[in-house]
Amino acid sequence: MHRPFDPTLYLVTDTALCAPRSVPAVVAAAVAGGVTAVQVRDKTASRRDLLALTRAVQQVLAPTPQVRLVVNDAVDVALLTGADGVHVGQDDLPAGEVRGLLGPDALVGVSVGSAADLDAVLALPTGTVDLVGLSPVWATPTKPDAGTALGLEGTRALADRARAAGLTSVAIGGVHATNAAAVAATGVDGICVVSDVCAAADPGAAARRLRAELVPS
Repeated sequence: MHRPFDPTLYLVTDTALCAPRSVPAVVAAAVAGGVTAVQVRDKTASRRDLLALTRAVQQVLAPTPQVRLVVNDAVDVALLTGADGVHVGQDDLPAGEVRGLLGPDALVGVSVGSAADLDAVLALPTGTVDLVGLSPVWATPTKPDAGTALGLEGTRALADRARAAGLTSVAIGGVHATNAAAVAATGVDGICVVSDVCAAADPGAAARRLRAELVPS
């Protein structure tokens, strides 16, 4: 990757789960608690609302420029806001097209749910994709259309292949403080969480618990 990017604890936002608090308020608390990267995701928002949301999150991240901001799917929003990158799923824009639009310095992530998905990523020209999101580790209500659960061993196998190819990998899907250490032990570079932080009564404390599992004192 062309800019420093720490995926250790990667927060994917969910507007409904954050309510009645705002997404930026939850992000601010989570970053104070140890979140290292943020992806803005809201599948139900209009492009106008997603643009406003992304800009609002950028404002709260301004004091912590080391925390990179990625937009889910919306290349146009990433371009308008100057976000650090875009993460796309298997049914979104092709990664090669996204790279062409964003240029060489952006972060491009792709969701990978199987060996075949990873094969397709690895077949792309070097530098097209920076990060693969291995998902779902376990079934999760925050993404009911996700594919078959990988489990820990499936996640480990894909993480090993990604690392060998020089790609960063993160794991998402059913990851909570109680199992974060086991997921991290598969060899991924980071874990992604949604509900464990967004729905927490205290997002900052939730992030601290997760970081403690990932980086034991």
